[in-house]
Amino acid sequence: MFYTFEQSIQQAFSAHIAARYGLDVSITMEQPRQSDFGELAVPVAFQLARQLKQSPKKIAAELVEDLGPIPGVTAMEIAGNGYINIRFDRGAYAAALLRDPSDAAGPGPADEKIVVEHTNINPNKAAHIGHLRNAVLGDTFVRMLRARGHRVEVQNYIDNTGVQVADVVAGFHFLEKQTPEQVAALIADPNVRFDYLCWELYARTSQHYIDVPEAKQWRVETLHSIESALARSRKWRTSSPMPLFNAISRPCCVSASNMTCCRAKAKSCT
Repeated sequence: MFYTFEQSIQQAFSAHIAARYGLDVSITMEQPRQSDFGELAVPVAFQLARQLKQSPKKIAAELVEDLGPIPGVTAMEIAGNGYINIRFDRGAYAAALLRDPSDAAGPGPADEKIVVEHTNINPNKAAHIGHLRNAVLGDTFVRMLRARGHRVEVQNYIDNTGVQVADVVAGFHFLEKQTPEQVAALIADPNVRFDYLCWELYARTSQHYIDVPEAKQWRVETLHSIESALARSRKWRTSSPMPLFNAISRPCCVSASNMTCCRAKAKSCT
């Protein structure tokens, strides 16, 4: 589809230049150095400047003013000393891409599957508008691929055993000296925004690692407790931060049964 749009632009420029200046020139296209400048750049004004004995910028201004609308183009802008930046009508481009099967490779072999992984909210923090944006973009790609006949699998990786979560558990266990029961009470308290509480605790724990470098051992011990065979066999030590991990993870397991803690059959997730 990009090639189709490019051809349409080249033909429009070529026809207009022939009619206005009586010249037959080859219309070349370039990619702007920055995406903010548009999808394509047309340097034809520099070619015409030598033949018309006029400045490239003046010629570019004439072309932009007189060329008229081009299908699929929403704007033409003069840049620098005579470049013409082209901005696509992205809605029209997407609609044409879905409508025209001849432009796409089409579905692959019957056993071929496209995996689209998107959103992936960090469970260690409160959700924000950026996560919603990623979900919308990801779902849009999935729907477009399926509309073209592709077999698509959507994945959303829920990282509830990573370093960030370990740091929150370490913060509750070592920095705040909280027990699993106290953390569970915070989760159950309707007046406590537990996601924001974890976010703030994660920041304080990270700062504590900077102030007291030896405290990074907390992370090592917490990760070891989460990942070790002791965790899989449920034989926790009373001094281990693992029960706190269970307390924090349990609300997630209710809505996401495929989370790691549930797959590991941790006691609080069963």
